[in-house]
Amino acid sequence: MNKTGIICNTQRYSLHDGPGIRTVVFFKGCPMRCRWCCNPESHNPQPEISYVKSKCIGKKNCRLCRVDCAYDAVGFNEQGYAVIDFERCVQCLRCADNCPSKAIRIEGREATVNNVLDEVEKEAIFYRNSIGGLTVSGGEPLMQGDFLLELLKEAKRRRINAVMETCGLGGYDILKQAASLLDSVLYDIKSLSDEKHIAWTGQSNVPILENFYLLCDDFPTLPIVVRTPVVPGFNDSAKEIEQIRTLALSKSRNVSYEALPYHRFGVGKYAALGFVYTIQGNVSEKLIEQIAYMKIYI
Repeated sequence: MNKTGIICNTQRYSLHDGPGIRTVVFFKGCPMRCRWCCNPESHNPQPEISYVKSKCIGKKNCRLCRVDCAYDAVGFNEQGYAVIDFERCVQCLRCADNCPSKAIRIEGREATVNNVLDEVEKEAIFYRNSIGGLTVSGGEPLMQGDFLLELLKEAKRRRINAVMETCGLGGYDILKQAASLLDSVLYDIKSLSDEKHIAWTGQSNVPILENFYLLCDDFPTLPIVVRTPVVPGFNDSAKEIEQIRTLALSKSRNVSYEALPYHRFGVGKYAALGFVYTIQGNVSEKLIEQIAYMKIYI
């Protein structure tokens, strides 16, 4: 139970990541770079810094970040607020350790299996009354396969209902072992076009679809919810969503489908990490109506 992994965040009282009230544990590290990702702090598998300028108390009151940086990655703008050069930053994390206002913070922490599940069990009363439990998400949980499996084994021993949200990109051996310990799987299929998938996520969809087919064959009674984030400019057409839905539902009786509405909740995180958010526009109301007509959840 002392096996450790790197965790981004723990979110309590979630109603959208599996049945009932759930505690979502976000694993750090993801093989994909989806342009719309609302958890960019989960991309890097290692702890890293983020910076929110509005929390900075300025160089008149504090210069600790500048003093702590041995790589000349921290300066100040004309208004006296800290400016971080993320290209120079080597993620030594010293500036975040000493930032009094927490304008600079560390994204990601090491945790043991017991650390994680002890936190999850604090909400046990809600799980019993709602068929809720633990959802492992990310990032991509399959990237920390050993830690994931130990966590799921102990969750099963503690009789905690366990769900995994996955992009499906990883070794099938880990996915298969994880599935044997899960109560259900939330499986992302974003597009059936491999060319488009590579352009927008940085990875091919071929192994993702292959893993999905194997999962359906090997676990004919495991509830699998295929989910598609509907993203403007990427897959925002009723035809494409219906094609994904048809494929998903054709593979097994235990598969259901859900289209997820596009949102911009994670945009502020991109600037804090030194990234640029590139998605423009929104999904049309007409498409939302079409999807609702097809009786797809959104």
